[in-house]
Amino acid sequence: MKKTGLATLIVVWALVMGGAQTSWAQTKVGTTIGTFMRIEPSARGAALGNAGSALPGGVEAIYYNSGAIGRIETATVQYSHNQWYADIGYDYAAFATPIGGVGNIFASVTSLGSGDIQVRTVDQPLGAGVFYDVSNVALSVGFGRRITDRFSAGVQANYLNERVWNTSSKVLTFNLGTIYRLSEGGALLGFCLSNLSTQGRYTGSDLDIQYDDDPDTYGDNSALPATQSTDSFPLPGLVRLGISVPYVVSENSSFLFLVEGLHPNDNSESLNLGAEWKLQQLLSLRMGYQTLFQTDSELGLTFGFGVEGDLGDNRYLVNYAWAGHEYLESTHRLTLVIEF
Repeated sequence: MKKTGLATLIVVWALVMGGAQTSWAQTKVGTTIGTFMRIEPSARGAALGNAGSALPGGVEAIYYNSGAIGRIETATVQYSHNQWYADIGYDYAAFATPIGGVGNIFASVTSLGSGDIQVRTVDQPLGAGVFYDVSNVALSVGFGRRITDRFSAGVQANYLNERVWNTSSKVLTFNLGTIYRLSEGGALLGFCLSNLSTQGRYTGSDLDIQYDDDPDTYGDNSALPATQSTDSFPLPGLVRLGISVPYVVSENSSFLFLVEGLHPNDNSESLNLGAEWKLQQLLSLRMGYQTLFQTDSELGLTFGFGVEGDLGDNRYLVNYAWAGHEYLESTHRLTLVIEF
């Protein structure tokens, strides 16, 4: 481990800790829409406490930092499936590839679905025989490149569609990220701004009502068509600043340590921590802790593992992650990556 990387790690930790200690007075939990974009698809990153803004690697690092698009070296695909709370299904697919000497491109699809939910009313608490569903979809495209041999940057556009039965919200967001290599040993400093956008609101036929502007006056039409208007809400913006420091034990064994500070627009600041032990370029063991120092945090310990190997002329990586929750059930992530 280079002294410069260790010194930078200490400085970043101190700065983020100082910011976290001064911001516990108030949070804005539950004030944003599109929060499904905060579900981390990468099993590797999740097992590392989601400390991913300076995560070395390819397509799995792009969710955490758009600057990782510029570090792509070969065509890569990723598919992730998350076992989320209450049997909610979460799937994520991504693709990234270099395009000549211009830079790299990236595209992804995120899908979160509830399945059929039975409508229940006061008069029919066991079900009205009608079903509805909740569906969230995000389409993302991005571009990045290496500006110098140490510095890379990327930009990403995300189209979000949140739908509850016949009512939906559509909005466009942007991510901006950079990654800087601090030392020849591979220490990285990452910075990313996620979900930059205007506010969004819900519209749809489920907001249509019948209205009588003066119900006390006889002779009025009590069934005038009208539409309810919802308030506008911000998207879950997030600032990430992190560092990763590798430590080589031997030719067949190495460690990776990560620390990341988070500044969301709907919660207090916090830290994510992660550590990875790689053996024989075959097996990786990972552990982390997420949202440390966050006010009333319900998250915490994470762990997981990964295996990798050759698949003909290509290379595969299979990663698994477990993440605990104080009140809800634990979550599980499984990710498959193929590098061509």
